[in-house]
Amino acid sequence: MKRYVVFFVAFMLIFGVAALSFTVTFVTDTGGLGDKSFNDSAWHGVQMAVKKFGVTADVIQSYEQSDYIPNLSAAAQISNAVVAVGFLIKDAVERVAPQFPNTKFIFIDGSIKGIPNVESYIFDQQQGGFLVGYIAAAMSKTGKVGAVCGMPIPPVNSYLYGYKAGVETYDVLHGKNVQVISGYVGSFDDPSAGKDMTESQISAGADIVFQLAGLSGLGVIDAMRNEPKGYFAIGADQDQDYLAPGHVLVSAIKRVDIGVFDGIKSVIDGTFKGKTFTLSLNNGGIGISPMTYTKQLVPKSIFHQLDVLEKMIKAGKLIIPQTKAEFDSFQVPQINF
Repeated sequence: MKRYVVFFVAFMLIFGVAALSFTVTFVTDTGGLGDKSFNDSAWHGVQMAVKKFGVTADVIQSYEQSDYIPNLSAAAQISNAVVAVGFLIKDAVERVAPQFPNTKFIFIDGSIKGIPNVESYIFDQQQGGFLVGYIAAAMSKTGKVGAVCGMPIPPVNSYLYGYKAGVETYDVLHGKNVQVISGYVGSFDDPSAGKDMTESQISAGADIVFQLAGLSGLGVIDAMRNEPKGYFAIGADQDQDYLAPGHVLVSAIKRVDIGVFDGIKSVIDGTFKGKTFTLSLNNGGIGISPMTYTKQLVPKSIFHQLDVLEKMIKAGKLIIPQTKAEFDSFQVPQINF
């Protein structure tokens, strides 16, 4: 018994003290905390680590892209690990990380290779986009659905082309012709611009609009609050259904929090590898919301079809496009429900 007590005490001295003195600094992208989406999800991942390991956490807000390098540099000087989120911060991480080889960097939403103190987490968000696109096409009464995007960067485009593939798959399998209207507002921090584009897409005939614009996307949800029954927003990254109950049809879930938590954990437990990890439907990193306020509106047959489609995706029998080139060559396979 004494041997186990000694081992426990030694474990706590080594790992407990290490955790208590371990500091994580989260550097946001320009959307910042309060976006109810990407950045808030990342911060939740940091807080998961605080609760689990007792680490000390701080956050540095980036207001514009020129803030990235000074913010990362400041964070690296005071932290054991720096969490950097957003595809647009990638170049800054590549420049700053080599200058601080003793600090570990956890980069979310892109892949950085060849820098041993950077661990990257990417997502198959096209899979979630596909599932909500299928639901949108099934529920549209006007035959047109929309997508309000932030900027034309790979993670956003992956969502978008997955969404379009979901709509096309529904069209082919059901003999419909639901069309997708999409556009970019040019930023992730302008809810007013997101609302304006949503209203424009509604005027063009869209009755369901997918927000892919971070903080700007809150304008999509805000616009739908004023629309009649049958008009819906679709949330992204987090479960955003609660933001406007009954007006958000479904949300595409992207577990940024899991990526952040796993990255911090790898530093603490010594398994940090400086490589790229992918989160998908197969490992729980991608999914859709439980549709707490709207599930009763969707025919049960659609949920059965989604279950079949999801199993095909997990089995590699249905590959979802994430670029324009892949979408242009996308062929809906023969599917029996």
